[in-house]
Amino acid sequence: MFASLLTLALLLATFAADPSHGEVETRECLYYNVNWEVEKTNRSGVERCEGEKDKRSHCYASWRNNSGSIQLVKKGCWLDDFNCYDRQECVATEENPQVFFCCCEGNFCNERFTHLPDISGPVISPPPVSPSLLNVLVYSLLPLSMLSMAVLLAFWMYRHRKPPYGHVDVNEDPGPSPPSPLVGLKPLQLLEVKARGRFGCVWKAQMINEYVAVKIFPIQDKLSWQNEREMFSTPGMKHDNLLRFIAAEKRGSNLEMEFWLITEFHERGSLTDYLKGNAVSWADLCVIAESMACGLAYLHEDVPRSKGEGPKPAIAHRDFKSKNVMLKMDLTAVIGDFGLAVRFEPGKPPGDTHGQVGTRRYMAPEVLEGAINFQRDSFLRIDMYAMGLVLWELVSRCKAADGPVDEYMLPFEEEIGQHPSLEDLQDAVVHKKLRPAFKDCWLKHSGLCQMCETMEECWDHDAEARLSAGCVQERISQIRRVSSSTSDCLFSMVTSLTNVDLPPKESSI
Repeated sequence: MFASLLTLALLLATFAADPSHGEVETRECLYYNVNWEVEKTNRSGVERCEGEKDKRSHCYASWRNNSGSIQLVKKGCWLDDFNCYDRQECVATEENPQVFFCCCEGNFCNERFTHLPDISGPVISPPPVSPSLLNVLVYSLLPLSMLSMAVLLAFWMYRHRKPPYGHVDVNEDPGPSPPSPLVGLKPLQLLEVKARGRFGCVWKAQMINEYVAVKIFPIQDKLSWQNEREMFSTPGMKHDNLLRFIAAEKRGSNLEMEFWLITEFHERGSLTDYLKGNAVSWADLCVIAESMACGLAYLHEDVPRSKGEGPKPAIAHRDFKSKNVMLKMDLTAVIGDFGLAVRFEPGKPPGDTHGQVGTRRYMAPEVLEGAINFQRDSFLRIDMYAMGLVLWELVSRCKAADGPVDEYMLPFEEEIGQHPSLEDLQDAVVHKKLRPAFKDCWLKHSGLCQMCETMEECWDHDAEARLSAGCVQERISQIRRVSSSTSDCLFSMVTSLTNVDLPPKESSI
């Protein structure tokens, strides 16, 4: 460490003494992104470097070396890193990294990049400029005061450099990426991608002899990963109808950093996926709807301290939809995806909440209108509007009614198409007060008719008139009991009629 500090101090003193070593201004860099399709950026071109006035700009390149085959990963602007100062060429010096990285100063200096590892061993110094100058430099830089100043300067520059992704600190506890991912020393193997969403993709993985789900967030969605991890870590979040959390991890480093969230895996997938391929019976509908309402009611509830855990605050999901409801093998529902959820702890502000979040199609009228009252109950009522739409999806695929079962459709898909704009939904939901339509045959089935009434009270235009999740759970439970007793009564009537001795038919002879 002493030798490296001395080298740094020598360089600083040399540059200060020699006016020819001035800053090289970097305004433009070559740009490339191997993940341009996923991240929705340009694939290649020129990037203009825009930074703060007192910060320096650099160009960078990152690549992989797969058995001698060079695979370019990214190129672009890099902001104020003292490791890049006064480098005319883009040269990576790490001996054998997973991803090579270099940076330099000067327009388009990242056009060419190379790897020259800093191999330990005897260092051959360049010939001195003149003996007198060398003596002056050595004797002036030996005192401890000069070394202390160099260390402080280096530390200050390191702490004040601006990361390339705004407020996302790519160097925060990166850690090396091991060859095989570990969760608490348990081997984890990624098997296949099961879903892709706004905040990343979900993998089916195997951890010893158990299948798990691994949700992988890219670096730009770090805040969503942090929020979901915090929600899962909230006391009292273990419930039969909430997704079971296993672990959260950071993977990789720098530009390749990813954030992993590991939960239980459900082979049936989401409610959306299940309804696309299956019509449901009346009994199945009741199981799914009641357990889903139970999970949301528990999420919305303030639960006092119990079983050694602290009290659980009320939590609003804020992105409730059929895609975020998973199904167990017995069709019991579990609610997941808490990336946008917000907690309401007594005496504490709910944190950084924005009004217009969630999936556009499931947004309540007040969200589309931008007229939200930022109180706990207002956010819970927004979830209930979405609950009404999910119940409609369930009923639309139920085969209990005396009529054909249509192909699966999303809410409002028939009215305004598969990809409605915000303006389309504002016009339909806010101004025209449209809601998904009911079929006549649903209203002729006693149970489905009551389900339709429940939906209407969930998606009421007046948020204060909407049912609570607990009330929906109780109502579905009651509808289920009544329909079961009605079925039993009909069965007993049919049985008693069949047991009656009917008079013999008259002979035609």
